[in-house]
Amino acid sequence: MDADVTDSAGTPADPDLPAGDTPQGRSQEEPGATDSQKEEPEPGKDAPQGEAANTGSGTDSDAGDDAGDDSGAHVPQGSGDEGKADTGTDSDDGEGRAAGARTWADHPKDGSASRRKRPWLRWAALGASFLVMISAGAGWWLYKKLDGNITTDTSAAAELKVYEKERPTPVVMDAQNILLIGSDSRSGDNKKYGRDDGGSQRSDTTILLHLAADRKSATAVSLPRDLMVEVPKCRTGDDKETREQFTQFNSAFELGGTACTIRTVERLTGIRIDHHMVVDFNGFKGMVDAVDGVEICLKEPIDDKDARLELPAGRQTLNGEEALGYVRARKTLGDGSDTERMERQQKFLGALVNKMQSNGVLLNPTRLYPVLDAATKSLTTDPGLDSLRDLYDLVRSMRDVPTDQVQFLTVPRQPYRQNVNRDELVEPDASELFKQLREDKPVAVVPADELKDAKKDTGEGEGAGQDGKPDDAGSESPTPTPTYSGSSAADDLCEQ
Repeated sequence: MDADVTDSAGTPADPDLPAGDTPQGRSQEEPGATDSQKEEPEPGKDAPQGEAANTGSGTDSDAGDDAGDDSGAHVPQGSGDEGKADTGTDSDDGEGRAAGARTWADHPKDGSASRRKRPWLRWAALGASFLVMISAGAGWWLYKKLDGNITTDTSAAAELKVYEKERPTPVVMDAQNILLIGSDSRSGDNKKYGRDDGGSQRSDTTILLHLAADRKSATAVSLPRDLMVEVPKCRTGDDKETREQFTQFNSAFELGGTACTIRTVERLTGIRIDHHMVVDFNGFKGMVDAVDGVEICLKEPIDDKDARLELPAGRQTLNGEEALGYVRARKTLGDGSDTERMERQQKFLGALVNKMQSNGVLLNPTRLYPVLDAATKSLTTDPGLDSLRDLYDLVRSMRDVPTDQVQFLTVPRQPYRQNVNRDELVEPDASELFKQLREDKPVAVVPADELKDAKKDTGEGEGAGQDGKPDDAGSESPTPTPTYSGSSAADDLCEQ
């Protein structure tokens, strides 16, 4: 038989809700209700089927609303904790709340707790993003700084275009021929190195650098500044044209600047110059300082006031200022000739290249940056090499060249017959060298004393080999590799 059962707290059930549904947010235990007021099962009546054995399964069938149960008593859903074991499960929270009838206060806090426990993930992501932005900004700033250091020589490119028809045609397209010009201007920051003749300048050092097409070798040929050559008609800075003349080589730079020097070299060698670089004293000093100096060995002490150089004998590391004095000194070192000075310059440049490669400078951006900064500050190039990317591509193409294949030599020369203070080419040796480079064929270099001994063994005379003459006698090869006196970047300056 059915009995009408009211809420034990005396509050009638909400007529708008089905039996057993409790509005969200309303507590089922009204204020003032005591344990004695909570409905207890009547004697003799069993709890609804399934309630007594409830183990917290939390299913709707456990609500006990089956009207046909054996006891004949109907217990409304959500009427209390009658006969239920407190298991702490979602189906029964121990306070008379049925499954699915939680208040907002009882809403699971697992998600918000997780969010509170992992704020560091968001901060780490923000920090990483900030560092990326800072790094990218710093990298871009450094790139623009180095890129802006380079001076572009547009006037030389314009003049060379005017004389395009008389310039040599490239023979091997992938090979590169770059003219390196060391300026001896005494103006500006360089005035302490000598008298300033109204800002005029001559090429103190000129090197023709040939990069093989396969980038497995690099050959640097020094052209003596006192070499007598044919200088073509050139346009001056005030748009005047000079006459063609036979004079010493370094006057071409004074008469018509870089373009005149390039055309003079092309006429002399028959080699097409692809690019050019003009570096002044400060650029050289900065590069030496950027690699923490270059080691040399001196057999005798040096005291040269003109070169601003005073060094003891023995092994020592030169800084930029000392290195500049060392490669420029002439009167107090060796025989005082320009040829001897060029050989000293070549060996020092080889030692500089060797240190850059052996110390990983070319492969380490952190160490390479100071070198590039020093070089670009005092560098003037043609438009084809006037960006940092162009220079980087050039350096990258050279960094895998073995140091023993980075070779330095002086064009075969001898004292000029009409003036022993000037030089002239030794022919046909010089023409053979130019032909090898023009056609991208190999040349070999050995120290001058070794070449001299080889000449003696072949009976060519005691003085042979002193002026860089090629040595191909006695070779069984039908196309022997010409050998010249010179050095490589692998040579140790302290073992010679």
